[in-house]
Amino acid sequence: MSDELASPDMSLALDAPQNVALTSEWLLGTSALLMQHQGATETAELIADVTSVDVRLWDTQFDQEGYRIVLVVEPRLYPLYDEAAQQSIKRAMSMILGPAGKDIDEFHVRPEIPRLASGWREQVKSVNGPRPSNQGRKPRLEPRHWVEDQLYFTNQYEQQLYQVLKKRQAALPDNETIGIMPLGGMRVRRRVLEPDFLITYRGRVAVIELDGPHHRDRASADHSRDRQLRHAGVSFVERLNVEEVNTLSEVEKFVDDFLAQFGR
Repeated sequence: MSDELASPDMSLALDAPQNVALTSEWLLGTSALLMQHQGATETAELIADVTSVDVRLWDTQFDQEGYRIVLVVEPRLYPLYDEAAQQSIKRAMSMILGPAGKDIDEFHVRPEIPRLASGWREQVKSVNGPRPSNQGRKPRLEPRHWVEDQLYFTNQYEQQLYQVLKKRQAALPDNETIGIMPLGGMRVRRRVLEPDFLITYRGRVAVIELDGPHHRDRASADHSRDRQLRHAGVSFVERLNVEEVNTLSEVEKFVDDFLAQFGR
């Protein structure tokens, strides 16, 4: 069975009711892959990091449709989308839309608006307090997050994996322990990554990434991230698909296989 994403009906406006649910992911995916195939990997990665796209018909002249396009990105990534980056992304999307008689009249980038919780003052003060941390930057701004051992997690899958890793850590002697760093900010070339887990063991460094349903649509971005991590000295990157793991024993087997490979 093919996992190819559906495309919008280009005979209609991109914001027509039949196209609304398809346009954002289709425009992002096709633009990112086009840039990757052309060797513009930085532009491809920036497109892949966009959360969503708001596409609105703005003007129509003769047979040409003009659109207002607004990229929505995570607040922490917003500074990366400067004028040069926006122009590169706009050119990529114009190459996708142009053959169908669709132009870009306006192009903007805005940060995603955080969800507001009653304890927002405490969240802001804890993040910007006297002891800043690179750990779990995004989860710490969410209204509800998972915490264990004063470490933050994005979801229960990450916390469960952490618990299994911690259990294996406790079974090792002090002179052969593993280091477990969840959601640590890491600066690589031209961007900041936040691996789900960075593990140290026997003088080596590896990364574990937890993949959910959204990763099917971002495979090219994941491969690029993995490559940058390896270039930065990470020995290898292992991925755990949470959709294929149904029991604790399966998580434990994954961790045991990971540590066996890591210790070689």
